[in-house]
Amino acid sequence: MRTTGRVRVSTERRTALKLLLATGVMAAEPRWSRASAASDLKAIRAQVSAQHAANVKRLQDWIRVPGIAAENSHITEACTFTEALLRDAGFQHVEQVPTRGHPGIFATLDAGAKRTLGLYFMYDVKQVNPAEWSSPPFEAALVDKPGFGKVVVGRGAVNQKGPEATFLAALHAIRASGRKLPVNLVLVAEGEEEIASPHFADVVRRPDVLAALKRCEGVFMPFAAQDPDGGVDINLGAKGVMELELVASGADSGFGPAKDVHSSLKAALDSPAWRLVQALNTLVSADGNDPAIEGWYDDVVPLNAHQKMLIAERVAHSHEATMMKSLGVKHWVRNVSYPEALERLAGEPTANIEGLVAGYTGQGGKTILPGRAVAKMDFRLVPNQTFEGAQRKLKAHLAKHGFADIEVHVTGGYDPTTTDENSRMIRVSEAVYRRHGIEPSLNPRLGGSWPGYLFTGDPLRLPAGHFGLGHGSGAHAPDEYYVIESSNPKVAGLDDAVMSYVEYLYDFGAR
Repeated sequence: MRTTGRVRVSTERRTALKLLLATGVMAAEPRWSRASAASDLKAIRAQVSAQHAANVKRLQDWIRVPGIAAENSHITEACTFTEALLRDAGFQHVEQVPTRGHPGIFATLDAGAKRTLGLYFMYDVKQVNPAEWSSPPFEAALVDKPGFGKVVVGRGAVNQKGPEATFLAALHAIRASGRKLPVNLVLVAEGEEEIASPHFADVVRRPDVLAALKRCEGVFMPFAAQDPDGGVDINLGAKGVMELELVASGADSGFGPAKDVHSSLKAALDSPAWRLVQALNTLVSADGNDPAIEGWYDDVVPLNAHQKMLIAERVAHSHEATMMKSLGVKHWVRNVSYPEALERLAGEPTANIEGLVAGYTGQGGKTILPGRAVAKMDFRLVPNQTFEGAQRKLKAHLAKHGFADIEVHVTGGYDPTTTDENSRMIRVSEAVYRRHGIEPSLNPRLGGSWPGYLFTGDPLRLPAGHFGLGHGSGAHAPDEYYVIESSNPKVAGLDDAVMSYVEYLYDFGAR
């Protein structure tokens, strides 16, 4: 698969790259690509082709084991199934790690290599409403998708079982070819990513797991990085997150009835629903687009000139119309320009309402005054905000504005991450993408979140990020999909995505 994604590197970045090469900070493209490993790749590629059907079936079987953390659904089966996949792929040590919540997994693969690479997996998925799907969400149907080719449809197809299964397929192919894995692997996995990883630290900070991770030169998460036009962004960090529920309850606060009552009584009673709405109004600007919590921006570090330059390059080499179409939108917040929208996506904290629940929501009306109202929310955090600091500031804000009775139930969250663009992990990613004809854009920060703070923060302080060719979409939405056999020459199908991981491992293990 050869594709032309992003175009040329800017003059400024080209100059910086030359300087890094000249000073020895940044190595040239790994030597294996020009020497002995060419025969390895040819043999491995043959195995990837031969194992295509088995690789597809492995992914479908994994999707068919739901593992929905938010509903405590099939978690034991999902964890056990993932452990079996790791053993089958060659990990010699695979261990279930108990936590205060759902279990994690610790696995190692010792190849006797000089370098060791860390891996982050998740085995849980988001909830589903089957009525919204064109095929059952856990059937893992193979369908033809116009513009993309044959795709697998199912919850977890792209987030994250598709990319993870593709990485495991790379390990199968290397072993079947009789070649030696060029790096050692240390893997940590969790079953609570989709509920903001409340107990993943129990896995990572266990002494023996921490010791194994300290031997790594970085930690990465398999990822379907290509957009529908084949382009790739390399994220140099991710936002943190705080997920919670705000609850207004007459039974607990005395503001309103202890249970649902007839709506005619509103003239004499407070409404928990209106009280919650009034509290929510204090959290954001008048248009709802910026957090307005006291002290929220005190620790926020604005994007610097270099980060803004990277975003400008991303704008020049990407397609605004494609992004808008994929999101189903016609304009950005406050009608800002595309560059400003991407700057906000990388640099601005957010306060988002995921859902509002109060009273009767069925067909027709029902004249009641609800006794309880709930707002499900998430707050995205940027450097140097912290998960703990965000909790304190939110609770202090509500109390200051007279809403101390609003219950704050924090369900999960963590700090943001940052990784140096000159780290080996980022350089290797760039090298592999360029070998496939893609000029990746460096993005200062992913607008979404993952618990990489456990790797980039103390005590590990490792580079951490994402890598992988391939495309999929619909994470957390109906008809989530992952491309298997691509009809778009700019987008990798499963076999090419598998080879991207093979090349990544070889690059990482090279001198």
